[in-house]
Amino acid sequence: MDKLPMTAKGLARLEAELKILKSVERPDVIKAIAVAREHGDLKENAEYHAAREKQGMIEARIGLLEGVVSHAEVVDVSSHAGDTVRFGAHVMIYDEDTEEEITYHIVGTYEADIAEMRLSITAPLAMALIGKTVGDMVAVTTPGGKKSYEVCEVAYK
Repeated sequence: MDKLPMTAKGLARLEAELKILKSVERPDVIKAIAVAREHGDLKENAEYHAAREKQGMIEARIGLLEGVVSHAEVVDVSSHAGDTVRFGAHVMIYDEDTEEEITYHIVGTYEADIAEMRLSITAPLAMALIGKTVGDMVAVTTPGGKKSYEVCEVAYK
């Protein structure tokens, strides 16, 4: 697995989630399985099967996060400056169709969260924005058709 670019905050969030999964979620589901086993016949014990399924999901997430954390490469964006869009930039763009200004933070794949306006570096919009400067126009093909944006502001916080 190659190195995975990530912000320091993104890595900290993933490490915190991993810690909770290992120290809280995993022991809780083990207890739930033990309690469900005490109820008798495991073939028709819905409580047992639900707990085992949850255990599988927790273990899968732990495995994924351990792999991501071990391959994370924190990119120091504090040394970045200027008006060129790069990894870690907070980019304000103007959507020409909706006439709205939107600000995205360009981050690593495993820390992206569109609800928090954190856009994955591998997203089509982020890839189109990389290397652009304030005033540049960007055209992106989306499921809803072609969209045009103007880069209004670039900041590194």
